[in-house]
Order: sequence, then structure tokens, then C-alpha cells
Amino acid sequence: MLHRLKNDFRLSIITLLAFSAMVGVTPFAILRLVQGNSLAFVIDVLILAGVALATGHAWRTGDTRRAGLLMACVATSGAVIIGTLVGDPGLFWLYPCLVTSFFLTPPRVAMGINLSAVAVMMGLGDAFRSQEQMWSFAATAIVVTSCAFVFAIRNRDQRRRLEHLATIDPLTGVNNRRSMDQELAMAVAKHERTGLDQALVILDIDHFKKINDRYGHVVGDNILNELVALIAAHTRRYDQLFRFGGEEFVLLLPGVGPLALKSVVANLQRIVRQHLRGPGGQITVSYGVAVLQAGETVESWLTRADHALYRAKDAGRNRVIFADDAPRESMPVSA
Repeated sequence: MLHRLKNDFRLSIITLLAFSAMVGVTPFAILRLVQGNSLAFVIDVLILAGVALATGHAWRTGDTRRAGLLMACVATSGAVIIGTLVGDPGLFWLYPCLVTSFFLTPPRVAMGINLSAVAVMMGLGDAFRSQEQMWSFAATAIVVTSCAFVFAIRNRDQRRRLEHLATIDPLTGVNNRRSMDQELAMAVAKHERTGLDQALVILDIDHFKKINDRYGHVVGDNILNELVALIAAHTRRYDQLFRFGGEEFVLLLPGVGPLALKSVVANLQRIVRQHLRGPGGQITVSYGVAVLQAGETVESWLTRADHALYRAKDAGRNRVIFADDAPRESMPVSA
């Protein structure tokens, strides 16, 4: 439970607002029942029920977008009805709704919900003692909505930048290990659901430490970027490359089965062999390849590819080893 709250921002907001609504609205619902205002009491109960329904849906399905939209609509519409029924005291309930709608829905959707709520309340007019009060309310509500809109836009952009930084390798621009773990888990789930073939290639630049020691890390960084550029230029748009660590990269090839895989990897090997160069001449790469098997986990899939890579290194480097080949079999590179 705590793990989901920490890692799902929208779910945590929905849960917090639901708790706040329960604590804040319940006493007023009881008060209105005691005062004999049964209609306002029923509206309060319906608001609480709608909030509980939205929160339960978010926790049960993980669909926080629909849950957030439902909660925002329930809260704002309930505030409009309560404001119309009880007058001045009810007007104050709309202001927190105007702000929280931006936490629950995208900024443009929240703006539409808020302006619609203000327009409906002004159209009904029963909540206001005078025209001056009505227009004062409209002006302050629009100011609150505008400020919340600006904040929501800036917050969304900042979160996107942080998410980008958290999943991208800053040197090469490809996805990092964290992103790889997520994508491989999704690949395994898709394979289980649809049977789509998934292939994994671990690439390791041979003698990369010697290159760094002899020519410096700037040269090493340039070689890493050149390798990434070569792979990106000669793989499909929906293939995914990840930096596994140091000079190791992982290439995910969805929809590539065992028969086509050898041709795909051989072509990639040929391209890299022809074009990857350093100050000392040709730079070679070793490859470990594994096709996802039925019922296999991400960890075992990666382990098989990694073991194949070690076999390629032990066999003399500059070659491809397939995880399902016999230990003596490999695809050496011709001169």
C-alpha cells in the first residue's frame, strides 16, 4: 500500500483528498441532519459516496485518470448544489474544489470543470444576496482558477523533466537501467498475454577500459555515442536501446523470433564492425543474445543473455553467442 502511494502521484493525491473530504464533510452532513435540512444532508452523503467510489476504483484498477475526473466532477457539482441550497456558507466549499480539480485532472480539463461550475452557480443565482456579491464571487473564483492553472502547468512540466532525467542516460541519451527494468517487465507481460516474440541482445565494447586508459575518457565517451548512433540508425523505430552500465548496452527487439534473430544480429554486427573506429583503429563488440521463453522472468531472461555475453568474451571476443546454442557454437566475425 505504501509502495503504491509513494510511486503513484495521482493515486496519492486522490487518497489524500478522499481522506480530507471524509473528515471535512462528515461533520457538516451530521449538522445538517440535526438541523432538519435533509436535502443538504442527502447531497453531502452523495458527495462522500462519489468520492469513496472514485477512490475505490483508483485503488482497484489503477485507473487514476477516470477516478480523478469522477472525483473532480462529484466535488465541484456537489459544491454548486450545496451553495445553491444553503447560500453564503455553501459558497466557501467551491474554492477548495476549484484548486483540487487541478490535482485530479489535466489542467485544461480542470479549467473547463471550474468555469462550468462558476457559470452554473451564477446562472442559478440562488446562492447570492446581490449582484455585487455574485460578481465578486465570480471574479475571485476566476482568479483562483487562473492561479491554479498556471501552477498546474508549471508543475506538470517540472514532473515531466524529472521523469525524463530519471529514465535517460545523460551521456548517450538512451534509456537507462531504471527504464530498462520497466520495459522488460512490460515485454514479458505482453509475451504472456499475446505470445509476441521478444529478443534481448546485450552488447559490450571489447577492451573498453584499455581505450579509456590509453586515450582518455573523452575518447571513450565519443565511442559510446558513436555506437549508440550506429544502433539507432540500423534498428527499427520501436526497438529499444538501454545503457546497462559502463560500456554495456541492452537492445530489446519485440516481434523478432529465433529464425529472424540471427540475421538481425549479424547485420548489426557487420555495421558496427565496419563503422566503429577509435584512435587505435577498429573497435569490436561482443554480443549475448536470448529469446524470451514461455513462463520466463525478466531476471532469468537477462541472466541467460548475460551468460551468453560472457561466453562470447571467453571465446575470444568480437563475436555473437546465442543463449540457446550449445557452448561450442558461436558466430565469429570474419576478417
